[in-house]
Amino acid sequence: METGSIFLIVVLAAVVLLVFYGIAVYNGLVSSRNQVEAAWGQIDVQLKRRHDLIPNLVEVAKDYMDYEQETLQQVIQARNSAVAAEGQSREASIGAEGMLGAALGRLFALVENYPDLKANENVQRLMEELATTENRIAFSRQHYNDSVLSLNTRIESFPSNIVANSFGFVRAPYFDVPEAETEPVKVDLR
Repeated sequence: METGSIFLIVVLAAVVLLVFYGIAVYNGLVSSRNQVEAAWGQIDVQLKRRHDLIPNLVEVAKDYMDYEQETLQQVIQARNSAVAAEGQSREASIGAEGMLGAALGRLFALVENYPDLKANENVQRLMEELATTENRIAFSRQHYNDSVLSLNTRIESFPSNIVANSFGFVRAPYFDVPEAETEPVKVDLR
């Protein structure tokens, strides 16, 4: 065999390997992006459940909490904002859900101040369902953020970043906990 033929075979083999590598990287990026979308879908299911429970809880609490109508209105406004943000960007939805979480935290703290309300069977059931939903949201948020970490790492790592940039893959946003939710809830028992 001639040297030119050997060189041509080596170059073709390298090109074929490079193409297969590019395909594998692309498929990995698609898989990671789909994982992020599926994880967001799980969060979305739990958020919808929370949105459905909140009006029931507020309605039952209204009769007991005569002096706390402002807090109840804030919860309803935050819930409505979160529902409206569903059709917007993921970042808008994450921000609205953070505001709703903070409003719910204030509502939970207020319920503790009303023994009759706290003892009401409907309120107890709704609070348990809402607490279960909040736990599911936290778990789904963790899974989503893990998926985002995986995707974003692939997008930024060399050499997969070349394929990612070539095919328009973009970083996904994390579902961060707003600062208002990380602060301790103040309960005044006077």
